[in-house]
Amino acid sequence: MMVSLLLVAALVPLRSDAFSTSFTRAASKHAKYNSGPLQMSSSSSALNISELRVMVNGMPGPMAVAAAEACLRKGLTLSPVAMTGPDVESCTINVVDPISGKSGKVRLIPSTEIEEIEAAVEGVKTANGADNLLVIDFTHPSAVNGNALFYVKNNLPFVMGTTGGDREKLMADMEGAKHFAVIAPNMGKQIVAMQSALEDLAERYPSAFSGYKLKMTESHQKTKADTSGTAKAVIDSIKTLSDDDFEYDDVKMIRDDDESVAFGVPPEAINGHAFHTYTLTSPDGSVEFELKHNVAGRSVYAEGTADAIKFLARKVKSEPEGKVYSMVNVLEEGAME
Repeated sequence: MMVSLLLVAALVPLRSDAFSTSFTRAASKHAKYNSGPLQMSSSSSALNISELRVMVNGMPGPMAVAAAEACLRKGLTLSPVAMTGPDVESCTINVVDPISGKSGKVRLIPSTEIEEIEAAVEGVKTANGADNLLVIDFTHPSAVNGNALFYVKNNLPFVMGTTGGDREKLMADMEGAKHFAVIAPNMGKQIVAMQSALEDLAERYPSAFSGYKLKMTESHQKTKADTSGTAKAVIDSIKTLSDDDFEYDDVKMIRDDDESVAFGVPPEAINGHAFHTYTLTSPDGSVEFELKHNVAGRSVYAEGTADAIKFLARKVKSEPEGKVYSMVNVLEEGAME
């Protein structure tokens, strides 16, 4: 895995030809659900991770598998069942963490088999305790909102690593249900810290880059369907600083292998990377600021996701009612290892 974070300010000669962290947390008229909000006793804040079971939905997708491996590496136990895509046949896979050697067999059930999934969930809860089953979601943008409602209905605290979907509705639904969840566009600790710093900068110095124009290019593996949620969050902060009219649709998305390599992605990381470059240029073209964060591989996100599960499990044990948390909350509590 390679991770790089670079901020460059360049003074360039004047020339005549020079040229997704903000989720909206909607207010409070929300849909009702068949079952009530998940509420746990605050009588014990102790966490025995050996009791926990983590249902990693989205396998055999590579990000979901990486998250499952990270859970094993951090001493967590995988749920023996998980939800997979509607086009994947029911099967059992063996997840093996290549670092620790720990493994777990997981039966994958297509998302179309709702009754079977719900029966399996109840079986895991009965065997391990109703509040000891938590979910990691690395599925597909089109499934985000429906999956979240499924987790509410079945009282499953979850970490949503999948980007896309209707984020405003997602936040409104989860807050209205008072459901335990960690929802964030990025699970990497260092990138979360960078996003938080940018948000603070935008709040303290709005329009400090007034008149500057923004350009943004991001490269991901070709299987990533949507614009990066991290890119959207960073763009929101930069727009506050620059008052530019840049829109998400203006992002240049690279999903072609040759273009990605030309953009600087190592060939060995083509199938799993996130390279982002944001450029702010002054009105006269004489000053240019560039922000880069480049990640080759998936482990930085997988590790953060496993940390978020531990954080959420503690909240389920200690808080009287559910709440939506961000990765900044996880970071601020010192819960990222």
